[in-house]
Amino acid sequence: MTVTDLPSSDTKLDLPPLKLGNITVDTPVVLAPMAGITNTAFRRLCREHGGGVFVSEMVTSRALVERTPESMRLISHDPDEQIRSVQLYGVDPETVGKAVRMLVEEDHADHIDLNFGCPVAKVTRRGGGAALPWKLDLFTDIVQTAVREASVGGLPLTIKMRKGIDEDHLTFLEAGRIARDAGVAAVALHGRTANQFYSGKADWDSIARLREALPDIPVLGNGDIWSAEDAIAMVRQTGVDGVVVGRGCQGRPWLFGDLMAAFEGSDTRHRPGMAELAAAVYRHAELLVDTFDDENKALRDIRKHMAWYFKGYVVGGDLRAKLAAVPTLEVLRGLLDQLDMSEGYPGTDAEGPRGRAGSPKRTALPAGWLDNRTVSNTQEAELAGAELDVSGG
Repeated sequence: MTVTDLPSSDTKLDLPPLKLGNITVDTPVVLAPMAGITNTAFRRLCREHGGGVFVSEMVTSRALVERTPESMRLISHDPDEQIRSVQLYGVDPETVGKAVRMLVEEDHADHIDLNFGCPVAKVTRRGGGAALPWKLDLFTDIVQTAVREASVGGLPLTIKMRKGIDEDHLTFLEAGRIARDAGVAAVALHGRTANQFYSGKADWDSIARLREALPDIPVLGNGDIWSAEDAIAMVRQTGVDGVVVGRGCQGRPWLFGDLMAAFEGSDTRHRPGMAELAAAVYRHAELLVDTFDDENKALRDIRKHMAWYFKGYVVGGDLRAKLAAVPTLEVLRGLLDQLDMSEGYPGTDAEGPRGRAGSPKRTALPAGWLDNRTVSNTQEAELAGAELDVSGG
């Protein structure tokens, strides 16, 4: 493993362990659930480099209650995952409650997170994700129900949310207080609105405001953490108890090692050269084969990671194209062997933003959603239908 000791001590920060109910997390870092990314293979890679909480891909509560094969795969964990963390999405309190009860009674999780931050149109147009906290009655019912069911098994339940739908319809302070009063173990805030998607700059000041408003429970910050130095800066600026990392670790599972070092007061950072990078890519592909038990599916999955892994490294256009269409482990091995293994770490070119940011756009919402803060009878019926419609896992 190639590491570098940074010359400046300004990056050092000694943050206490994160307390999530009865769980103590020595490194106050959470891997954000990302669809198609945070499966068991990627979580294992991240865990091998550092500590924290590594959340599975989001699963719909209806799909889980119906035990669809895909939903059961999504909540699977490696036997040695010490904190089995599952994120649920749902728009119906009863169904969310049943899903939480299932996770508790069948011992599928040690920690449950509820998603109130997804900005994707197919979720928000149903009233879910970042759109849901606008309806205070629905949000309250879901959180209270989920906390009650999780508490039966002593599981800590947390929520992850955004600032709101747009700057004229902010929800994070009200939602944070409701969640705190309901008994959640922690609240995580992504400092963007749903309208922003992942564009622009995350508003860390809003995270600081939430931290100030909720002094009695852990608050975690999310948004624009591309390096350990960014995490330190966020903690210093906002006073949060820990950070949530999403796109920053795409193609960089060793970021969790950097974060662990930073929070332990060390300036040591991982700086992989090409040989180490190639080994990581191949191991990721092998782990995906184990995850899916299907080499074809696994290699289709690894393709989207290639641009993230090789960001900043010298790789010819033809070879990049072949890596992005790699069909088998054997072909992958041959393509990786064509790389210049003597190449060192390319520096800042390999760091910074990655993944698709999208562009600001009006959030898709159910008809009349913003007219008031409570759910109408018509919207209640539509929400019930949405639960059924998202049962694909």
